[in-house]
Amino acid sequence: MFSDDDFEPRLGRMRAKGNKQGRKFLSKVLAAANLARGGTAASGRRSRFDGSRIGRGSGVGRVLGSRDRYAAFRTRRVIIKSRIVKLAGKGFAAARAHMRYIERDGTTRDGGRGQLYGADADKIDGKAWLDQAQGDRHQFRFIVSPEDGAGYDDLKELTRRLMARMEEDLGTKLGWVAVDHFNTGHPHTHIILRGKDDRGKDLIIAREYITQGMRERAAELIDLDLGPRTTDAIQDKLRGEVDQERLTSIDRTLLRDADAARLVSSGASDTFDQTVRMGRLKKLARLGLATQMGASTWRLAPDLTDTLKRMGERGDIIRTMQRAFTARGSAPALADQAIYDPTAADARPLVGRVIERGLSDELNDRHYLLVEATDGRTHYAEIGRGENVEPHANGAIVRITPVSVDIREADRTVAAVAAANGGRYDVDAHLRHDQSATEAFAETHVRRLEAMRRLTGGVTREADGTWIIATDHLDRAAAYEAARAKDRPVAVETLSSQPLEKLIGAEAATWLDRELVAAHPAPLRDAGFGHDARDAQARRRQWLIAQGFAEEAAGGTAYGPGMIADLQRRDLLRIGAQLSRELGMPFVESEPGARVSGIYRRPVDTMSGRFALVEKSREFTLVPWRPVLDRHIGKSVSGLTRGDGISWSFGRSRSGPIIS
Repeated sequence: MFSDDDFEPRLGRMRAKGNKQGRKFLSKVLAAANLARGGTAASGRRSRFDGSRIGRGSGVGRVLGSRDRYAAFRTRRVIIKSRIVKLAGKGFAAARAHMRYIERDGTTRDGGRGQLYGADADKIDGKAWLDQAQGDRHQFRFIVSPEDGAGYDDLKELTRRLMARMEEDLGTKLGWVAVDHFNTGHPHTHIILRGKDDRGKDLIIAREYITQGMRERAAELIDLDLGPRTTDAIQDKLRGEVDQERLTSIDRTLLRDADAARLVSSGASDTFDQTVRMGRLKKLARLGLATQMGASTWRLAPDLTDTLKRMGERGDIIRTMQRAFTARGSAPALADQAIYDPTAADARPLVGRVIERGLSDELNDRHYLLVEATDGRTHYAEIGRGENVEPHANGAIVRITPVSVDIREADRTVAAVAAANGGRYDVDAHLRHDQSATEAFAETHVRRLEAMRRLTGGVTREADGTWIIATDHLDRAAAYEAARAKDRPVAVETLSSQPLEKLIGAEAATWLDRELVAAHPAPLRDAGFGHDARDAQARRRQWLIAQGFAEEAAGGTAYGPGMIADLQRRDLLRIGAQLSRELGMPFVESEPGARVSGIYRRPVDTMSGRFALVEKSREFTLVPWRPVLDRHIGKSVSGLTRGDGISWSFGRSRSGPIIS
């Protein structure tokens, strides 16, 4: 018998003598733990931090995203596009515009208006729902598009179950609304999710969950409803991909199997897979995107992915144009259809009438215009973010011009001032560097830097107002211009808000008049809109002669020197009289060379163009409008009229007014 005190402690390291099985088990545990935290079995080092696991749902997203790829192949595919939108500044106005868009007409199965719904209601007031989100920092937008969405009569219940699973995964109640769209070949659901959790805190969702977890949850639900894809369905889909001119799942498999030299084998584990791979490789060869190097070895082109994506986008554009033509009941010949490329070396301004405006990317609010141009062709033109281009009614006449992406002289000036000032720029340094410069001129450079900072972060502003300018500032300026071009690849100028037929007898200075007297009018091809414009000009010419604004002369028509000004004055007097009755104050004309001061109230569209309504103490006037005015609605403005334009002044600086 031994008592509790009968032992002798031995100091030193603990050893597990002969316990190889224990060490083996321990190594397995450590390896599993390492894998769970993102490392590898062979290395105890943590993976590089990239922020993808910050937020709710990171663990669930990682587990769902690690599914075996063969199991994933049998799962029904779901495409989920996501975007996080900041609501500060213009963000909330853009959110309202997005809400109006997804609720628009023509999106239901019977062509009706889209209806918002939520977790417990089939009808939700979008405006009231957004009002509750006034203080939110951000919102999430999702487009959920099941590959087999046509198998559902109604997507509401699927969406509700998906959002319920998300609430479980993220550990919080979610505030969301959705609307189903059936206006494309693939039924899909737009979901807007508030950026607040059930405790009123900012909702942060891990990137791994957004990119993987949400998609896998949706696929699970559809598998429960429709069952996994059968072997026959998978094979039919792959057969259909062999000859497609876009990036397919077969291409992704080939790219994954290719080595560093882009060599890939046409061989596969079974006869069907080999047939599909060989058929696709031969199609790629016909497209110039693959080259056969041996009996079963092929080399893939380095630009295969980008080229196939562009081909797919082109196919989508062609289908968009065909839908628009079908809705109108007529379609131009294929040779008279074109895709406007503002980046092309020979890109020229495009003048024509709008026949449709739509979204090329619903999630990112990217729009397009279909324009019947003076060259007789119908062009598809990407115009970028919708907020950058004012709405145009069908029939409006516009000019589309490529946006320059060149480095500006202001960028070179900033770089030169900073180089002479220890890498820093401010207005005082600019004025010391160039004594002929005015403070107003230097302020334009500050606005340029502020725009760069907000969009790309290419420059840094110090608390005292100075700017830190890097030695590669010109490269950063080029990157800024490229980023701007993505959101606004073209400038769209409204030449006439009214359709062509209303301009023929209008008592106003119309686009037709300006073209008739222009030194270099737009060439008119005798086809399409070019034919219609040529006919309208001939009829307008006869109207001008009858009104005494022009007269027939030998070999042509002579127009009075003050014709445009006289027509514009007629239009402004008519509009001024109408507004005078509405506002209860007299309208006064602005004299050329006179200074105009007052409160800018709003823009006014007339047949002669857009004008600014400036209200004085007891009267108002109409003067030429410029886009910069929209930032000063309800504020005092001052300007000096010059010819058919005006130079506006906003605020004051030490050297006088800042001219914009």
